[in-house]
Amino acid sequence: CHHRLSSSVAPVATHNRLLAMKTATVVLALAFGVASGLDNGLGRTPPMGWRSWNLYGADVNQTLIEGIMEGMVSKARLVDGVPTSLCDLGYCDVGLDDNWQECGSYGPDEWTYHNELGAPVVNHEVFPDFIAMTNKAHELGLTSGWYGNNCICSDSCGDRDDNKEESGVACYQGDVNALYQFGFDAVKLDGCGAQRDLDLWADLINATGKAIMIENCHWGETVPTEDWCPWNFYRTSGDVRASYESILSNLATVTEFAEAGLSKPGCWAYPDMLEVGCQHGPGGASDPGLTMEETRTHFGAWSIVSSPLTLSHDVNNDTVMDQIWDYIANPEAIAVNQAWAGHSGSPFSTSGAIQVRSFKDADGKAQTVKTADSQYLYKPMKEDGSQIAVLLMNQMDSDSQDLTVNFSDVPGLSCTTCAVRCIWGRKVRLDEARRSFVCSSLPCPASPRPRFRPTPHPAATGPPISGPWHLHRLVHFRKRKRARRCLPHDLERRAGLTKCKSAFSTRCRKALQLRGGGGRLS
Repeated sequence: CHHRLSSSVAPVATHNRLLAMKTATVVLALAFGVASGLDNGLGRTPPMGWRSWNLYGADVNQTLIEGIMEGMVSKARLVDGVPTSLCDLGYCDVGLDDNWQECGSYGPDEWTYHNELGAPVVNHEVFPDFIAMTNKAHELGLTSGWYGNNCICSDSCGDRDDNKEESGVACYQGDVNALYQFGFDAVKLDGCGAQRDLDLWADLINATGKAIMIENCHWGETVPTEDWCPWNFYRTSGDVRASYESILSNLATVTEFAEAGLSKPGCWAYPDMLEVGCQHGPGGASDPGLTMEETRTHFGAWSIVSSPLTLSHDVNNDTVMDQIWDYIANPEAIAVNQAWAGHSGSPFSTSGAIQVRSFKDADGKAQTVKTADSQYLYKPMKEDGSQIAVLLMNQMDSDSQDLTVNFSDVPGLSCTTCAVRCIWGRKVRLDEARRSFVCSSLPCPASPRPRFRPTPHPAATGPPISGPWHLHRLVHFRKRKRARRCLPHDLERRAGLTKCKSAFSTRCRKALQLRGGGGRLS
C-alpha cells in the first residue's frame, strides 16, 4: 500500500498570476516519504478521455479546451439507436497538455516557469481562469486533467542533485498546491524537466486528501516493479505519431509489461494517446495520417492490450467524427478494453516473413520497426477461459492472406467448438466454429465487402460486414452453450443469400425457414 503522510497541504491564494507557497516546513517532511503503490482508488479499469497534444500540440487555449468539453457531452450521434455522448461511453476526462505556462526567467535561479517560491506561472493570456475551466468540466459531468514537468521551456526547478533540496522540493509543492487549488482531477507528469521524482509527486498529491489520477509520462524510462507503482498508468514508449509504422512500434512496447503481469488495475501500461482522427498533427512530416483501415486496427490494438484510451482529435469536427464514430463508440470494443480477467492482453502468435518498416519519430528522426506478415493478440474476458477476445492483424503492405487461428493456440481458451462473434460487425449473430477460425483478408487498397470462408470443419459463417478488413479482425470466442444444429461444410453467403448444397441441405433449409429466414439470413 502507498505510504500516506499525516501532514496536510493547504491550498494557497493566487497573487498577480503566481501561486505563492506559505512555508517549506511541510515540504521537508514530505520529501522523505516512500511510495510503493498508489492507493487513490482510481484507474481500476483503463482510463478513458481526451488530451490535447496529438492534434493541437502547443496551439491550445481555454476556449479550445472548454469547447472540447462541450463536444465530449454532445449526444449528436447514436449508439444502437440511442443518442450517446463520448462521456456516456466512458471518455469523461478532458486533459490539457503542454504550453499553459508563461515561459520566462524567474528569481535568482532563473527558473523558466516557476517563480522563486516554486509556484507555477500560468499564461493568463491564453488561460485566463483555470478555476472556471475546471468548474465547467465538473458542471458537465467531466473531470479535468493538467500537465506538469513540462517540455516547453523545461525547468531545472526541482533538481535536488544540486544541494538545493529545499528550493527543489518547493517546486513540487508549488505545482501540487496549484493542481489542488485550480480544481484539476488528473495530472500528466512528463519527463522533460527536473521534477522526475514520482514517489515525491505521489506523496504530495496524496497528502492533499483528494484522489487525483496520475500519469507517468517518462517514455518507458521509469517503469513499475511487482510492488512499486506510484501512479495509475505509465508510458512504455516515446511519443506516438500518426503513421501506421509508429503505431506498430509503440504497440510492441507494452508486451513485456503484460507478460510480466505489470499492466493491471491501478497501474496500466500505456503506449501513448490515440492517433484516431489526428491526421496532420504537430509532428509535421512525422504525422502523415492513418487510413480508415489503419485507424480501426490502431483502436482495436489499444483496446485489446488494455491501454488507456485517450482521444486527441477534434470532437467538434463532424466530418472526422462521422468517419471514426463506429470505431471509438463501439461498446463491445470498449468492453474488451475495460475487462479484467488476470491478463492485460498481448500477442500470442506471429507468422510470415519479417519486414523492416521506416518512419519518423516525434523529433523527426528516422526509426525502424520490425513486423511479421501477421500478428495475433488475445485478452481473456472471463477468468474461467469461457470468453476470450482475439485480434487478427494482417501486417503486409499490399498482399492478401487468409488469417487462421487455431483454438488450441489461444492461451487459456477452454473450448474446441466455440461460438464466434465479430466485434466490429456487431449485428452478426453468434456463430460456431470447431477447432479453428478462418478470416479471408483483402489486398490493400481494395475494400469490397469480404466473405468469410468455412473452416475445414463444419462451421457457420457470418454475413458480409461492411468496411475494409484487410488489416485485422477482432472477435470474441465463447464456449458453445447448446448442441450443434445443421451446419453444412459448404454453407456460403453472397449478398445475404444462403445456398445449402451439401447432403444436409434439406435440413439446413428447413432450419433457416424455422428461424423466419425463408432461405435467407437477416
